[in-house]
Amino acid sequence: MDYPLFPLNTVLFPGCVLDLQIFEARYLDMVSACMRRGEGFGVVGILEGQEAGEAARRFSALGCEALIRDFQQRPNGLLGIRVEGGRRFRVGRVEVQPNQLTLAEVDWLDEAADAPLLAEHADLAALLGALAEHPLVAGLGMGGVVAGQQALANQLAYLLPFAVEQKLQVLLQDEPLRRLELIQSFLDQLQGEMTA
Repeated sequence: MDYPLFPLNTVLFPGCVLDLQIFEARYLDMVSACMRRGEGFGVVGILEGQEAGEAARRFSALGCEALIRDFQQRPNGLLGIRVEGGRRFRVGRVEVQPNQLTLAEVDWLDEAADAPLLAEHADLAALLGALAEHPLVAGLGMGGVVAGQQALANQLAYLLPFAVEQKLQVLLQDEPLRRLELIQSFLDQLQGEMTA
């Protein structure tokens, strides 16, 4: 049991990019150990608790590997890292270290084969194209034109303002087509709430 977890108020998806600012000693140590070994760490969504301070009391049993792609010292003196989502995993036994770093046993999940976009995905693809024009999304190098259902589903679920629980429902789906169906149903719910 030695896979480090980083509980966050966000859900990372495979192929998606996340910028993090690291300031707590436990995470500075974790990042330097990961970089030394050329390995990633696990991002899990917080269900109860905070990102900083004591270890989160409850987090999702499903997470995504974070692979460190870049790092630099920020103007405020803190370490900034850019990670990219890798493989999905299920969290097994968990142990909180004295420094409050959470280590876990993880089971890696297989990804279903990708599939080409279908005519019915045109609206979702257009939505991702529109999101790509937002400066924050453009800064991450995400959005725009994607090749298949997997990238479309992962990027939309990551970028859209769904609740953590909803994002986890999408991440749980093995089939990209099922992920896209769920995203569409969440969008329909949002539209319904806005017109009600």
